[in-house]
Amino acid sequence: MTTHSARGTCALCGSSHPLSTFVPASSLAGGTRGRMLADWPELTPDAPICPACRARYRRQHLEALLEAERGELTRLDHAVLDSLESGRMLTQEPGAEADEARTLGERAADRLARLGGSWGFLIGFALVLALWMAVNVTGLVVGIFDPYPFILLNLMLSTLAAIQAPIIMMSQRRQEEKDRLRSENDYKVNLKAELEIRHLHETLEHHLARQWERLEAIQRLQIELLEEAAGGAEG
Repeated sequence: MTTHSARGTCALCGSSHPLSTFVPASSLAGGTRGRMLADWPELTPDAPICPACRARYRRQHLEALLEAERGELTRLDHAVLDSLESGRMLTQEPGAEADEARTLGERAADRLARLGGSWGFLIGFALVLALWMAVNVTGLVVGIFDPYPFILLNLMLSTLAAIQAPIIMMSQRRQEEKDRLRSENDYKVNLKAELEIRHLHETLEHHLARQWERLEAIQRLQIELLEEAAGGAEG
């Protein structure tokens, strides 16, 4: 009886693995098995194939499909194929690494951009402007230090706008980078799902074809038995 500790040898790479991890070559989908047969023409249908070899030839098959449909593969395509071969996850928080690597200036720009785009800043700034103009029109408390038409106030507003615009642009550029990373992540996840579904369809079609062959063989055997039984009854 086979135990869980029993091990076998891969027919392709010769590596040793638990027997439960092997599958026969005949059970592989047509494209993957075709790639194997191109390199190993003497491969028998019941030859044991390890997970690493299955993943490697599956990657070659999917890579050939993508190249046939799209031409030269991009960096993102190779990342998806690497993920399929290694079995690692692709999903991650977009921009998380970029947020952790922010410099002090980038953190300050993000905070100032958030502050400048809030209702609190807008209301507070409107109150400061109203107080400034009220003081310089009435002369109360501190007297008139910026008489109408408030040239000093205009200078301060122009300076504030000149400083605020680059800060907002820096923050927007970082947001665009995060959006780009998010789009790349979505593309990789969608492409991986598409390739997984395509491979699943190939595998199902292959197993259905094998099942149909078995049913045909059983049916032929039943017909032969019935014909023999009928011939014996006539004799």
